Amino acid sequence: MFTTRPEILGTFGVVTSTHWLATASGMAMLEKGGNAFDACAAAAFVLQVVEPHLVGPGGDMPAVFYSAESKKVEVLCAQGTAPQAATIQAYKALGLDMIPGDGLLATVVPGAFGGWMALLRDHGRLSLREVLEPAIGYFENGHPMLPRVSDTIAGLTELFSGGWPSSGAVYLPGGNVPKGRELFRNPAAARTYKRILTEAEAAGSDRQEQIQAAHDAWYKGFVAEAMDAFCRGEAVLDSSGRRHKGLLTADDMARWQPRYEAPASATYHGWEVFKTGPWGQGPVFLQTLKILEGIDLAGMGPASPEYVHHVTEAMKLAFADREAYYGDPDFVKVPLTTLLSEDYASGRRALIGEQASHELRPGMVAGYEGQVEAMLGNLRIAGQNGKPASATVGEPTLASMVAASRRGDTVHIDVIDRWGNMIAATPSGGWLQSSPVIPELGFPLNSRAQSFYLEEGLPSSLAPGKRPRTTLTPSLAFENGEPRLVFGTPGGDQQEQWQLGMFLRRVHHDLNLQEAIDLPLFHTQHFPSSFYPREARPGQITVEESLGEAALAELVRRGHAVERAPAWTVGRLTAAERSANGLLRAAATPRLMQAYAAGR
Repeated sequence: MFTTRPEILGTFGVVTSTHWLATASGMAMLEKGGNAFDACAAAAFVLQVVEPHLVGPGGDMPAVFYSAESKKVEVLCAQGTAPQAATIQAYKALGLDMIPGDGLLATVVPGAFGGWMALLRDHGRLSLREVLEPAIGYFENGHPMLPRVSDTIAGLTELFSGGWPSSGAVYLPGGNVPKGRELFRNPAAARTYKRILTEAEAAGSDRQEQIQAAHDAWYKGFVAEAMDAFCRGEAVLDSSGRRHKGLLTADDMARWQPRYEAPASATYHGWEVFKTGPWGQGPVFLQTLKILEGIDLAGMGPASPEYVHHVTEAMKLAFADREAYYGDPDFVKVPLTTLLSEDYASGRRALIGEQASHELRPGMVAGYEGQVEAMLGNLRIAGQNGKPASATVGEPTLASMVAASRRGDTVHIDVIDRWGNMIAATPSGGWLQSSPVIPELGFPLNSRAQSFYLEEGLPSSLAPGKRPRTTLTPSLAFENGEPRLVFGTPGGDQQEQWQLGMFLRRVHHDLNLQEAIDLPLFHTQHFPSSFYPREARPGQITVEESLGEAALAELVRRGHAVERAPAWTVGRLTAAERSANGLLRAAATPRLMQAYAAGR
């Protein structure tokens, strides 16, 4: 099969990410003697520089990884929590029935930095300076601006000039939109990271002490102080159409810590897939696998309408359960064992027919009837609430990412090193369009709190110290008991969907990673979006038109509300694989012409 680029093969190490400079920076860490965890962190910091419309220093991050030393799979949760002042009552008192999709009211503790420090401290090999230097260099000396970033800024010129002038000071140098493919600098962000590094190295020569000092500079030092002062002192325009101050405080920052967790997992045709817990949408992937386990996907073509139909209908059922049951398990009881059980999956599978469903159909778990009813009563259907979304909020839902350039998104990194360490990480948040830049720091805060509901009794109802149900969902898989595959993608609610299509093609159709990524992709918005204004589009499916006219017509015949997408516009997948004989593979999507895989 023709592929847009070769599947990368090697034995030393492979890195794949959503931008070539991040991939190259990750490979540089491996060449220095660093491991997969050093490489992943270095790549992530570079992505904050080169894709600021998709991720920023003030964002969040989950990772799933396998340590060749401990022989364990773990999840690193660097998802920040809601501020202590963030109560439903506090937002209602402001006259809000939804958390704005941008601005300071949408902010949770920015967890990504703490997560990277924990990973480097506990599992890395290189010094903090070595890991941070590539990002600092690009901030200080400049990096080639992506045309997509320039287009994003151009669409926000009025907001940056008026409502968010501190963002204009960074992203409209001299009052002008920076040009694509020309060097762009962010000296303020460079100074922030250089100061963190200076304070870290002042703590002494011990590597772990330096990393801990860097963590403290962020969460207990000058970074936290600047965030606190900005939230207290600035009333910021947001998608509500009004100005609000933030709720995040230095105390919220100081009390937060990243954490390691056991992953959720499920078996499927000789594979075991590991995901985040139900504080993220990771178990949706697992539920869908269990539903599909009794369907002969291997007997369907990997780009056939039968395949697209059955996978989509299974995803609709799993995402309905996400809405009904998923939330931070520190605050709500999630019946995950039941949701992933064979008996439950069998009952859900029986609901899949030859025609597309236009209903949101969560399963019923005993004792949760009231919760399910409350969720269904809160359902918002697109076009029925009369509230157009701000251009700065949410994540892309349109197949054409070009058309969604003003909305935030996400990045992804996969790394496997020569020792067998493997990691998939999906950093996000703190986009340049999420909230105004904090002048002293050179970057904005995140807007992840928009994933909370302001209604009581839902698993994703807002509460102080609670994790929002994130869409960020990296993946790791074993085959026949051996660590094999790491993969992921940006894309909000579409992340599980695009990943699933690739994984199933890899499992059932003997395709290599690049072949599985290059085939036409699809997703549905049948269920409520995780982002403002939280709407569902019943029966909708977006499909790349390269699937073929006959296949598209068959999907319409089956009752799907088909939204055609131009070829090569859906999904931003990357993946890396380790064969039993030690051969390493990596692949990256050609879509958007940014992602890149490298290795040797």
